[in-house]
Amino acid sequence: MAVNEWLNGYLEAILDAGRSNIKKRNDGKLKITKFEEEKDQRDETLFSPTKYFVEEAINSFDESDFYRTWAKVIATRNSRERSNRLENMCWRIWQVTRKKKQIAWGDAHKLARRRLDREQGRNDAANDLSELSEGEKEKGDATASESVKDHNISRISSETKLWSEDNDKSRNLYIVLISVHGLVRGENMELGRDSDTGGQVKYVVELARALANTKGIYRVDLLTRQIAAPEVDFSYGEPIEMLSCPSDGSDSGGAYIIRLPCGPRDKYIPKESLWPHIPEFVDGALNHIVNMARALGEQVNGGKPTWPYVIHGHYADAGEIAAHLSGALNVPMVLTGHSLGRNKFEQLLKQGRLSREAINATYKIMRRIEAEEMSLDAAEMVITSTRQEIEEQWGLYDGFDLKLERKLRVRRRRGVSCHGRHMPRMVVIPPGMDFSYVTAQDSIEGERELKSLIGSGRAQSKRNLPPIWSEIMRFFTNPHKPLILALSRPDPKKNVMTLIKAFGECHALKELANLTLILGNRDNIDEMSDSSSVVLTMVLELIDKYDLYGLVAFPKHHKQSEVPEIYRLAVKTKGVFINPALVEPFGLTLIEAAAYGLPVVATKNGGPVDILKALNNGLLIDPHDQKDIADALVKLVADKNLWQECRKNGLKNIHRFSWPEHCRNYLSHIEKSRNRHSNSRLEITPITEEPISDSLRDVEDLSLRFSIEGDSKLNGEVDPEARQKKIIEAITRRVSSTGNSNASYFPGRRQRLVAVAADCYDSDGNGTEDFPAILKNVMKAAQSGISSGRVGVVLLTSLSLQETIEALNSFQVKIEEFDALVCNSGSEMYFPQKDLMADVDYEAHVEYAWPGENIRSVVTRISRFEEGEENDIVEYASACNSRCYSYIVKPGAMIRKIDDLRQRLRMRGFRCNLVYTHAGLRLNVIPLFASRKQALRYLSIKWGIDLSKVVVIVGEKGDTDYEELTAGIQKTLVLRGVVEHGSERLLRSEDSIKGEDVVSQDSPNIIYAEKSLEDYDISAILEHLKVS
Repeated sequence: MAVNEWLNGYLEAILDAGRSNIKKRNDGKLKITKFEEEKDQRDETLFSPTKYFVEEAINSFDESDFYRTWAKVIATRNSRERSNRLENMCWRIWQVTRKKKQIAWGDAHKLARRRLDREQGRNDAANDLSELSEGEKEKGDATASESVKDHNISRISSETKLWSEDNDKSRNLYIVLISVHGLVRGENMELGRDSDTGGQVKYVVELARALANTKGIYRVDLLTRQIAAPEVDFSYGEPIEMLSCPSDGSDSGGAYIIRLPCGPRDKYIPKESLWPHIPEFVDGALNHIVNMARALGEQVNGGKPTWPYVIHGHYADAGEIAAHLSGALNVPMVLTGHSLGRNKFEQLLKQGRLSREAINATYKIMRRIEAEEMSLDAAEMVITSTRQEIEEQWGLYDGFDLKLERKLRVRRRRGVSCHGRHMPRMVVIPPGMDFSYVTAQDSIEGERELKSLIGSGRAQSKRNLPPIWSEIMRFFTNPHKPLILALSRPDPKKNVMTLIKAFGECHALKELANLTLILGNRDNIDEMSDSSSVVLTMVLELIDKYDLYGLVAFPKHHKQSEVPEIYRLAVKTKGVFINPALVEPFGLTLIEAAAYGLPVVATKNGGPVDILKALNNGLLIDPHDQKDIADALVKLVADKNLWQECRKNGLKNIHRFSWPEHCRNYLSHIEKSRNRHSNSRLEITPITEEPISDSLRDVEDLSLRFSIEGDSKLNGEVDPEARQKKIIEAITRRVSSTGNSNASYFPGRRQRLVAVAADCYDSDGNGTEDFPAILKNVMKAAQSGISSGRVGVVLLTSLSLQETIEALNSFQVKIEEFDALVCNSGSEMYFPQKDLMADVDYEAHVEYAWPGENIRSVVTRISRFEEGEENDIVEYASACNSRCYSYIVKPGAMIRKIDDLRQRLRMRGFRCNLVYTHAGLRLNVIPLFASRKQALRYLSIKWGIDLSKVVVIVGEKGDTDYEELTAGIQKTLVLRGVVEHGSERLLRSEDSIKGEDVVSQDSPNIIYAEKSLEDYDISAILEHLKVS
């Protein structure tokens, strides 16, 4: 009965809250302005009693409780309006509770099924890697035992060569950091303005400055979004902002914020709305990096392009961008997650307040998780702040398994095959801090300052003391006692209520110390968000309950600039800093406290474990145990020898968390990662100023070809004798290397590029007559540009080279009219004007993490459903080669979609790109970085053509890589009606990401044309795009 009494109380409260709202709306005069209505709506959304009690009822009681209450209401029903409303409301909430239970069961079933699939994938990988398992176990166990015994954070392994400023100061490296969302600028950062502008913004700006100040680093670019919206400061619309000046006074060295378009520039949108605009940012970033590589190469690298040493993505959105750039440029990628989507998703599901669909719609969580999985696919290294992040958060992802990663690392070290498996290395590198402003003052001086504040003559002497000191001390009856400091936002996860209970119930602690709670800034608690107002209200109630007046300070306001003074005050009183959070991912405030010489007490859940191992300046506690919290505080405050030892250890070891230390560890680990990455041999077509005749174009191209291995400058400024010699050598090489597949091909200075990528198939997967018509019309429409050499045409197809040649011959289209053929969904590139020479540089470019033969039989096994037949999908040998495995799908067969198949491959450690083509009747499995869009990016770099001057011609649908082809800064011409059957039905599951979160639906770069086989339709459009 007690349960039903509580439930009845909640239901009565809901009725009362509803009546008060109705009364409030009907009371008084009619609202005369829209502003007043909006103000009332805003006030009501801050805290809704009805919402609160409904959520409490749904989350606290079972449906059987509601049934009993409803039955009782029915039995005692009368004609009063309140009784009828109570009956109806009880019925409705009962049904909501039942629905919630069904949703929770469904979500739990999906999670359980996914865990089983992951376990099966891990077992498959373990079986393949089992032949040296005994030796590896011995090696792995020895390494693990050493790490447990080590009391410091293990950031650099014994095999990693430490970054040496003396040896590396002349390297002139170029580093690219990416952080897209939020408001990013170097000075006067608006931290806390919104949920997107927080600690990550401060971190990436300080990291850029610190790296630029490291010997051996010439330039650091922090790429972010350009925003010219009226609601934000104009500085966020500036394309370039200098963060630090170059030490040598050069024109382009130092650290810079580079702002690039990403979505509407005149509107500040949250990170959840940025996803469709990611490809636009990728293409803009690629153009910037290529231009910068040219410029830096001329300045510091003897004319050879200076490619990024590493591309570092921060958060999921920037991680996806970094993955694409890494693939296009063939340089290493590093990822820092900051916070992870899968962890948040599971927490929201456990709360039960939102369904899977509602979570996805609100947070775009599935899109975020897929971006994180893609980042894991491409990353050489993932930087985390703590070991807890590795084990408990990244361990939730399909693309990472700690045991498998360690096993693969041991095999690589021993030179043993990993059977095509790849997994990024997780490295713990805590965030750096700037300690230049921190001064650990002598204790005598501190006592003098404290006496001036609380002594008899304080009215005269406290003028020069920080105002925040007086604001805190006014709360205390006895301000001489040590100060226990807690500093956090008013969030239930920060566990401040347990701290107050521990303080209030421990007589010794109340006798020994005062408690200071810095819980953000507030004017009126009622106007704060629900969670903040609930926490602050409970804090006040607990202070009153334990009668802690005169013992607890809880100031309403403080400035960010006053936080250092708060730490100093705690030190001067010989106090303690406490972080009692239920779980603390890192714990930056613990490092800040240590920097001022303040001992700490911290939660044992999360990052503080690693921090206290490194600093040895405090005690760990169980945040759920009030006695444990009180005992630790009493011990640290009462034992002055222990307090002094902790203070001394913190000050001595704090350098481990400085920016110089962070950068040394960072660069050392990247140096090791680069040793496993193929060097970029990407060449760039030189930029020439004077036009040349067609007869000399090939000679000029060869003489000015920009090669990483050459030493000529971009503008051709070499002495005449050397220039003549290079031309002769180039011609000689060209004549003597006829048929040499290693030769590079440059078609001349193309100003525009037309890429035909229409996937014209019927229901049986056979090509239709629309495709040759499109090819002929494109060639005819662009003929003048092709003849003058200004326009080039590229074919992007899922067919193999042999199939492509046969198709073009049957269409009576001359293969030599194409500058390049990109075959097998982007895994191969051939040059018809060079006897179909393969671009071996491109093959090496997409080689990264390709499992090769190891994946051949796995695909057929995991593509079928358990109830499927063996011949549902079979290998198509004639279309297979070393970079693409093709499979034929039986018509009507039930096979897994791309997202499901990719997930299962990730669980087994395989990193691939998957494309269904031929109306879903063929599957191409190709390298991770191979795709038709990535091939275009490769050609744009190699041939010096800006992606904005590329036109891609597609149908309304196509292969499962269709979305990627249409997104970006290139112009996309969509021919309506030319594609009868696409493969989009096999792209993703219903509960996966949505198409509108991948490609912007209203992009100005997409042009639609009605179906027509008349050439003047295409001609008019190409002429409008300045192609013909």
